[in-house]
Amino acid sequence: MNSVKNTPLDEGDTMNSRGRILCHQAWHSLKRSLGVLLAMMLSLSFGCTSVGSVQAQEVSQPFHWGVATAGFQIEGSNRDSNWYRYAAEDRQDGDDHIDGVRDAVDFRHRYAEDIANAASLGVNTFRLSIEWSRIEPTPGEFDMEEVAYYDDVIRLIREHGMTPMITMIHYVYPGWIIDNGGILSPFAQNAFERYAKFITERWGGNGTMWVTLNEPFVWFGHEVEIHLAQRHQLPQYLEMIVNFNRIGFEAAHAKDPDALSGTNFAFLPSVAAVQNLVLFQRLAPHMDYVGIDYYYSVSASNLSAIHAAFGDFAAVTPEAEGIYYATRQYSELFPGKPVYVVENGEPTDNAQQRGDGYPREAFLHDTVYWMQRAVADGIPIIGYNHWSLVDNYEWGDYSPRFGLWTVDVMHDPSLTRTPTPAVDTYRSIVAAGGVDEQSGLYRQPALCSFVDMPRSCLRPAPVDGPLAQLPSR
Repeated sequence: MNSVKNTPLDEGDTMNSRGRILCHQAWHSLKRSLGVLLAMMLSLSFGCTSVGSVQAQEVSQPFHWGVATAGFQIEGSNRDSNWYRYAAEDRQDGDDHIDGVRDAVDFRHRYAEDIANAASLGVNTFRLSIEWSRIEPTPGEFDMEEVAYYDDVIRLIREHGMTPMITMIHYVYPGWIIDNGGILSPFAQNAFERYAKFITERWGGNGTMWVTLNEPFVWFGHEVEIHLAQRHQLPQYLEMIVNFNRIGFEAAHAKDPDALSGTNFAFLPSVAAVQNLVLFQRLAPHMDYVGIDYYYSVSASNLSAIHAAFGDFAAVTPEAEGIYYATRQYSELFPGKPVYVVENGEPTDNAQQRGDGYPREAFLHDTVYWMQRAVADGIPIIGYNHWSLVDNYEWGDYSPRFGLWTVDVMHDPSLTRTPTPAVDTYRSIVAAGGVDEQSGLYRQPALCSFVDMPRSCLRPAPVDGPLAQLPSR
């Protein structure tokens, strides 16, 4: 590795600062809707599903090494949408301070630089989302100037040797949906069908991959957060998600029968069983792959994730080995479907050094190590996207910095992209098709990961097993 010394981290490292950081708004949103999910867990009676061991499968090559972005979080020059109505200006919302979205990192006008930076990593996949409100500012009328902007973005992605992975809805939808009955209305479903057909016809084919809906359960949490839904409406939201996913899947395949279309699930150990029970199996018939967003876990020897419930995400130490257990679990829940790690990353608080002594480049190395272990053990992982390419707007807050390139939106009018040490780390990983088998781990696995109980206690994944090579070409 170019950017970190391959020596084990001190397991005694502790947090030097407990400053509040919204590490990823997914967690913040889940905290707001946690009461609903916990109530469902208590009211539903179900046992652990008995599953067999994963059978070795051949993983398609080349491996999808990628970076991830989302339109509202990076583009700027926003149009009227559910989130723009909520976050157009700095303000207070109860006890929370909301950073206005501003122009984010102005990807709308700087996309050529960001796409070139992504290509310099050697990755072959670029995840983006289409801002629905940008291309359809009024119902049924598409703004062809903004459509041409996405034409050029996707052209440049392809010219740089990358395949686009396009998210249809990344939490954000036009304001006129709200004005016509909201996202649960028949009007919204008809509008989404028109939108899905338009974007798949225009940008589908030639290998384009699709994410229909980003993190469905977290999306509901966001809707509660921005006062567009109430917790008791969760069942209606689940119906909407099932219908929208089917519509997006069918549109993608109408354009390209060989398209890969799926939905990415935020892996949150506290609610995974509920998600699996009430939603994910219903989505399975309209998924070509299983998308997972993995950020953190809980274990018997690392209970730091409890701080997330109180908004203190800087106190959460991530567990890289959870990627092994999470991908194994979903490959068993959805047999025959490949698994794609659509998002994975680690934040800093305003680009400050992490207090737990586990820098992003070390976490990235360890995550890829465990992903290679998973593939070697027969788990059919076909891709990995690092969240995120560049620092962005984390749903009400610019403090969490996930970017491989960091940008100080609040204090640097020039929005300079500065590479972090993880850039060289990721570039080396992609070039080598993974980490070296002799490199070892920066941090040893925790005891009894809650991602996969009780197997992680009784039969933990062996650290010293083989590592699969994951070539990008």
